[in-house]
Amino acid sequence: MRYKILFISSWFPSKIEPTNGNFVQRHAEAVAKIHDLEILHAIGDSKQKGIFHFDDQKINGIRTLIVYYKNTKNPLLNFTRRFQAYKKGFAKLQKPDLVHANVLQNSMLFAVYLNRKFKIPFVVTEHWSGFLDINRHKLSKSEWFIAKKIAENASYILPVSQYLENDLKKLGLKNTMQVIENVVDTNLFSLKNEQSEKFVFLHISNLIKLKNPQKIISAAIKLFKEFPDFELQIGGDGDVETLNEQIQENKAESFIKTFPMITSKEVSEKMKNSDCFILFSDYENFPCVLLESLSTGTPAIATKVGGIPEIINDRNGVLISTNEDELYEAMKKILLKQTEFDHPEKLHQYVEDHFSIKTIGEKFDKIYREILN
Repeated sequence: MRYKILFISSWFPSKIEPTNGNFVQRHAEAVAKIHDLEILHAIGDSKQKGIFHFDDQKINGIRTLIVYYKNTKNPLLNFTRRFQAYKKGFAKLQKPDLVHANVLQNSMLFAVYLNRKFKIPFVVTEHWSGFLDINRHKLSKSEWFIAKKIAENASYILPVSQYLENDLKKLGLKNTMQVIENVVDTNLFSLKNEQSEKFVFLHISNLIKLKNPQKIISAAIKLFKEFPDFELQIGGDGDVETLNEQIQENKAESFIKTFPMITSKEVSEKMKNSDCFILFSDYENFPCVLLESLSTGTPAIATKVGGIPEIINDRNGVLISTNEDELYEAMKKILLKQTEFDHPEKLHQYVEDHFSIKTIGEKFDKIYREILN
């Protein structure tokens, strides 16, 4: 039996935030292989004239309704309009058997509303690194109170990593939980055909401070003084200009190349044409980008934080601390071929077995059927 599932999320790709929550979209696409699925999202736009604007379209075969509301400087008014936007959007969709909410922030109070008014059960997939123990001091009392109230009404909490599940329990959530990880389109992130001519390190992210892109560049500059036969490619949907300034100041344009935001297909091609991915974050949850890299057969250097050790081990990469010298040493070690990783085919198969669309879709399906039967 195919159930009617409604995906809602605190984060989702839109014209305002093109890449935010793209991992939620991928989860939805995995579920849509098994069930009849629709997506509803609401987000503020301060530039629009009317109070509400409906963007109703099919994206990758899934009906996706994004309701834009007129954003203001008044947080309470914004919340009210966002809630109204969800209600107006919901009225245009089929009534679901189950709601799949994402990220325990105040937008997901709408799942509680649907549960109480229409008796529609809901689950919550949790992605937010804000709930990690390392960030607990940044979590306001109101954020935690709202998260707890939403969770109390949910049938399941589905953290994307074991690390996050442990920290949610430390915070006091007593829900039934099951880890269901992020998903990779293993057809898109398929195995590379051949090695690149020059050794290429690659970093792709939103380039914010916690990703430490400038430290990655500094390590590459230091490494180039000893080993001038490699290239670092670094970019994404963030502040590339600041990185370009650093590169120019160090006269490193010949071996460090930047790029702006690119499509998933272009990300896949870059990974296939690189030899080692770098993720040098201060903290992470369960980053899709590492899974995507491994799926193309490309090993990774990554910091030993959050759920990353659940992905990276000595057969598919190198785990380091957030110390820049350790990053330099790891890059050097890989250039000197002092590491031995599994063959690319085995790296791809690991992702296929554990994080493919089929595998993750079936995990969600099992939870849905347990609740609805």
